[in-house]
Amino acid sequence: MGARPRLGLGKAPWRCPRLELCALGATGLLGLCYLLAGDEWPGPPLTTSPSASAVPELPAPSAEPPAPCAPNASMHNVSDFSTLPAHVQDFLLYRHCRHFPQLLDVPGKCGGPARSAGVFLLLAIKSSPGNYVRREAIRKTWGRERSVAGARVRRVFLCGVAAGAKVAKLNQLLQLEHREHGDILQWDFQDTFFNLTLKQLLFHDWLAASCPGARFVLNGDDDVFVNTDNVVHFTQGITARHLFVGQLITNVGPIRSSPSKYYVPPQVTASERYPPYCGGGGILMSGFTARTIHRESRHLELFPIDDVYLGMCLERAGLAPASHNAIRTVGVQVPAKAEPFDPCYYRELLLVHRFAPYEMALMWQALRQPGLRCGRTVGIYPHA
Repeated sequence: MGARPRLGLGKAPWRCPRLELCALGATGLLGLCYLLAGDEWPGPPLTTSPSASAVPELPAPSAEPPAPCAPNASMHNVSDFSTLPAHVQDFLLYRHCRHFPQLLDVPGKCGGPARSAGVFLLLAIKSSPGNYVRREAIRKTWGRERSVAGARVRRVFLCGVAAGAKVAKLNQLLQLEHREHGDILQWDFQDTFFNLTLKQLLFHDWLAASCPGARFVLNGDDDVFVNTDNVVHFTQGITARHLFVGQLITNVGPIRSSPSKYYVPPQVTASERYPPYCGGGGILMSGFTARTIHRESRHLELFPIDDVYLGMCLERAGLAPASHNAIRTVGVQVPAKAEPFDPCYYRELLLVHRFAPYEMALMWQALRQPGLRCGRTVGIYPHA
């Protein structure tokens, strides 16, 4: 949502970056080189061998898999149902379906439920199967699994199933990534915009079962740049149980214009009001708040806009989202006379939306250059 920041990288003659991108690794670097050259990235070779830390395969499916969730035929009686866009019809027909088989899992990501309290920050990144280059850039930059100031950081990517002709290839790609990195959570539903809420629900189910002790969760898109160190330092100062911060959106309601990506007709909701919510590009919440959302979601029917749905869960629980000046889901406005890619405008931020993979790599490197001196600040403390 919102325009991407103008980083001013220009269109100089292409060359594959040297030291700035070496940290991305061979496969990830090759993918970024394809991206910079303007060519289509075919993904890693299918002969890639699993790493030494390969993740165990999921158990073989039973001989009789559960029957798929049937569409709600009564929806055809809804007023003007046949005139709605196909994706809205599909949402209404399957709105009641909340349980889907898990295709890829990492149940030991947090050390198991009993040991998950050792995870301070869980990065839960919404990604589509085809976004391999974005995931590789995140793994090698801000999404690295490590300890920051003694705080343990872990990472998972949240995926559905690709639609269209490339579904088999893209799902095979996810399996290869999963064997190498052990960071993919995938469920057997179509990975579409209106199914983002379903992705959130299934993630919160997984969180409750496999990582219930995580202190904080950063939930965002795969085209954000996160200053992970800043996130850890900020959350280490939080003492309240409830935390849900981002770019706060208030006093808005459903968009009734059908060409819009965010179109929600009266057949989905008659209400003209959305509760306060934070833009879904990047949200930081406490484990307590994540567990509260999981509990309240059981009593709310699905809504197609995922960040609005999270706001609905908070409202039902009597909790409020808050604004954080260092979470910029609509990008960063850099003064016209300034250098657009000046890391000083990003040094104290927590999260910025949107970044291309090569921009993530360049900004990650720029923020770590020796002797970086910045006089300007945005003030990330306190959180509200």
